[in-house]
Amino acid sequence: MSIRPWRDITRRESRQIMVGNVPVGGGAPVTVQTMTNTPTEDVRATVDQIRRCEDAGADIVRVSCPDVASTTALRQIVRAATVPIVADIHFHYKRALEAADAGAACLRINPGNIGSSERVAEVVRAAKANGCAIRIGVNAGSLEKDLLEKYGEPCPEALVESALDHIKLLQDHDFHEYKVAVKASDVFLAVAAYQQLADAVDCPLHLGITEAGGLIGGTVKSSIGMGSLLWFGIGDTIRVSLSAEPEEEVRVGFEILKALGIRNRGVRVVSCPSCARQGFDVIRTVQTLEERLQHIRTPMSLSVLGCVVNGPGEARETDIGITGGGNGRHMVYLSGVTDHHVQDADMVEHIVRLVEAKAAEIEARDAAAALAAE
Repeated sequence: MSIRPWRDITRRESRQIMVGNVPVGGGAPVTVQTMTNTPTEDVRATVDQIRRCEDAGADIVRVSCPDVASTTALRQIVRAATVPIVADIHFHYKRALEAADAGAACLRINPGNIGSSERVAEVVRAAKANGCAIRIGVNAGSLEKDLLEKYGEPCPEALVESALDHIKLLQDHDFHEYKVAVKASDVFLAVAAYQQLADAVDCPLHLGITEAGGLIGGTVKSSIGMGSLLWFGIGDTIRVSLSAEPEEEVRVGFEILKALGIRNRGVRVVSCPSCARQGFDVIRTVQTLEERLQHIRTPMSLSVLGCVVNGPGEARETDIGITGGGNGRHMVYLSGVTDHHVQDADMVEHIVRLVEAKAAEIEARDAAAALAAE
């Protein structure tokens, strides 16, 4: 048993599929996805945006493929990307065939939307031939007419029934490399639908609160919805849907996972809201440090507290800490222990250097341990 059982998360058991070279489900780390918003036919702009998402930590990136120009450009995009690319297909089955041939690692489709059983069979054959996975994407905003008539409105049962209908279409063609999403902009609806689906199927689940809103509002809704599900072990890959740049979606996704201790990447900042006791401008300092430390990928912790009320206690639990003091002179903690002081004017640069040095130390230690284990 864990020494802190109140922090333990027992993940739902699921089958594992591969999206390119990235495992999803089956105990693999929860992956973070996003979606480009550039015109896909603009290869340079799309690849540049994918690069920024990769730098932010994206494991998988989705691009929209609504027409032939998009699927034609997809071949170059896939070659340029270092992460698997998912092709977003809505209605025209030929776009799915073209995307699979162009090297997409996964096709986002709803099998029931692309026509006859033979068309579904064609897409499945193309997916199998090219090693593509498929994501079934059910959305409360685009439920089938018959389900809306049956249930009267989008509800958890309707979303799950839609998902099961789409799953059956793939299974009828002996295709099992799929994951499923049942998204809604209503947090309660999405969470309830995912909970029901998790009990009904063994495939990996792609979490999302769709059309969540802007950076602040969407982050809150996504954190409540996906955080609740992840906390109870549901979810194998996530996409935070924000009216913001895709790299921001990636950063928010990782912050959700970091807050739950599910996956750590980069610097986890512990900071106070600031008050009249603060010995330095906490808000601006944290903003600057978060921007300056975005390049750090090694998991580590940094506490930034304005005064000595909670500062020493928080610093004891972090790799590096700083607590505000009087006359512009602040205490620096290393591995939880008081170490030295720094002047206000030098504080940000000093902390950045300490974090970079600590990251290098951790990386070297991990590399040596891996070498010794060989």
